Amino acid sequence: MIRYLALLFLFLTACNVGEKKEVVAKIEHPNSHVDVHSFAQPDTARIKHLSLNINVDFDSSIIRGVAAYNIINYGAKKIHFDIADLTIEKVYIDHPDKKSQLKAVNFQIIKGNMYGDDLVVPINEFTNTVHIVYKTSPNSRSLQWLSPEQTHDKKSPFLYSQGQAILTRSWIPIQDSPGIRITYDATIQVPVGMLALMSAENPREKDRFGTYEFKQSMEIPPYLIAMAVGDLEYRKTGKRTGVYAEPGFLDEAASEFSEMENMLVIAEELLGPYKWDVYEVLTLPPSFPFGGMENPRLTFGTPTIVTGDKSLTTLIAHEMAHSWSGNLVTNATWDDFWLNEGFTVYIEQRIMEGLYGKDYSDMIAQIGYEDLVSEMTVLDSSDTRLKLNLAGRDPDDGMTDVAYEKGAYFLKEIEKTVGREKFDPFLMQYFVDFENKSLTTEDFLAYLDENLLEPNGKAVNVEEWVYSSGMPEDFKPEPSKRFLLVEDQIAGWLNGKPINIETTNKWSTFEWVHFLRFLPHELSIEQLTELDDQFHFTHSTNSEIQAEWYTIAIRNQYHIADPYIESFLISVGRRKFLEPIYTEMKQTPEGMVWARAIYQKARPFYHYVSISTIDDLLDIKKTSIQL
Repeated sequence: MIRYLALLFLFLTACNVGEKKEVVAKIEHPNSHVDVHSFAQPDTARIKHLSLNINVDFDSSIIRGVAAYNIINYGAKKIHFDIADLTIEKVYIDHPDKKSQLKAVNFQIIKGNMYGDDLVVPINEFTNTVHIVYKTSPNSRSLQWLSPEQTHDKKSPFLYSQGQAILTRSWIPIQDSPGIRITYDATIQVPVGMLALMSAENPREKDRFGTYEFKQSMEIPPYLIAMAVGDLEYRKTGKRTGVYAEPGFLDEAASEFSEMENMLVIAEELLGPYKWDVYEVLTLPPSFPFGGMENPRLTFGTPTIVTGDKSLTTLIAHEMAHSWSGNLVTNATWDDFWLNEGFTVYIEQRIMEGLYGKDYSDMIAQIGYEDLVSEMTVLDSSDTRLKLNLAGRDPDDGMTDVAYEKGAYFLKEIEKTVGREKFDPFLMQYFVDFENKSLTTEDFLAYLDENLLEPNGKAVNVEEWVYSSGMPEDFKPEPSKRFLLVEDQIAGWLNGKPINIETTNKWSTFEWVHFLRFLPHELSIEQLTELDDQFHFTHSTNSEIQAEWYTIAIRNQYHIADPYIESFLISVGRRKFLEPIYTEMKQTPEGMVWARAIYQKARPFYHYVSISTIDDLLDIKKTSIQL
């Protein structure tokens, strides 16, 4: 606490605090869009730069510090910030009469909704800076504080943040909208012996005093401000690529991700120069709720993709693609989320095609299409459109395979309509023209018409693809040739013919996933035992295969797998795997009892993102079950 107070005093009394940034001589209103998930009013006053100075306290699971903002002020009398579960202690603005001095102001917190509150700070037409002294809650939705036992090496605690979609507001007071782009710098104090990292220029080694400074000079939306603290080490894997991981996992991670430089070269050939200097990956503990998070310069990645054979590194290609789609050019609101993810899936598949050939990328596409078809059966029809209406709902509701896979297929339809030789230059120019901008679906469609379709005398059915539910009636996905061979093996086995081991020894993870998905819905214990004895699915260490097999085992009451299913659910927090397994468990009354018993053990290990999904899935809140 003494160190924090001293840090705070120095920060607020620094003589150059009000003069640190240049005053904008000519102010123009941004091309702002109404974001129903933020209280910010960027047409009146918006943040331009954040200077963050914080202390990370593992003992209390609290971050304390100061967030100082340079703002663009259109003569406003107040500025609005999004907050959630934050304690706002004091707020200062630059003094109207005395340069380099700050003036305390009386702020107001207006109760908002379940996603946060509106912090209203009074300003005047001359205000250029705002300073907010605050602390987080131990229950911050963004931050996950892990004990040593929850990490890979089990020696030191760990902290990481997850900002997407609207969780940054729970660890920084911020204008938490993807339509607002800012730069930032930060000073972070952490316990000695730990390394701090951010979505910015990062250190390679630990500081002996535990003090780290960061700078992000590219404008990014607030959901991409990220931080991690732990016992971490760095390994360079290429000219511009590298990996951070806990010491005991560093060799495995560096080996698995050794092809990142090649991926980056292929991406640049398609999209133009990489603008972020370096592309590095932080391998997080297994509680991370996603496969990856595309934080600029430093992707946060799940350890579940480290299999020893690089078979799941398509996820790295996906997160790398976000360096253009999402990070460089961003959806203006969460209703336009497909602009981030549809482009990224399309680019991911092009990168993998460049690395391993079209037959390989076709498998990835078909797996994605299978996921899309499955999810569409449980979604409301309005949520199967690319352009969404998420007013009054958590934007996380729109983060479905529709944005990813339907969005990618829409771009493939455009490519097929005009030809790749014309689509590729258009795609590259798109990222040039919209660099450091946020745009809506309508912005993109107008650009598409003007720069690609009309000049070539072509058209696509935008109404069906973008604004209508489901897939277009005449859509037929291209089947994977390699998957057809997998299906031949299944057909033979069902007719009494042994599965060809020489063939299966050459299969990728995607072929095994398709094999498991294409099996009959109902299988006998004898059939399951035969497959398990031959291919050891229950004991697999490949998370994609485990998730598919365990779902089959639950459905067909193959109880040999029960302890392995429980172990998997307790040790892996990735929502993609948790949701289908828990969903299958709840199909029977006894399965629901089992699911809730496991979840009671696993819930403290999961991140808020996964908890909110599984709570709802297992009716935890509705039935007032105490976990």
